[in-house]
Amino acid sequence: MALTVEQIRTDVADCLGEDVADIPLDENLVDYGLDSVRIMTLLERWRREHAVTADFADLAEQPAIEAWAPLLGVA
Repeated sequence: MALTVEQIRTDVADCLGEDVADIPLDENLVDYGLDSVRIMTLLERWRREHAVTADFADLAEQPAIEAWAPLLGVA
């Protein structure tokens, strides 16, 4: 199954213990409590479940879902 923007958003919300509706697509997720450990956890899940090849540094550099989507192979 391909990774989608909504799946990324759902996974981030789950990781942060937040409601999906409270997770913005275009804002810095660090402001919502996302830290490097959580980014690594998400990245490992996506690598395992969706064969993502993105690099941690790329995700950490721009921690917003809309910035991550192309890095994670979401069209």
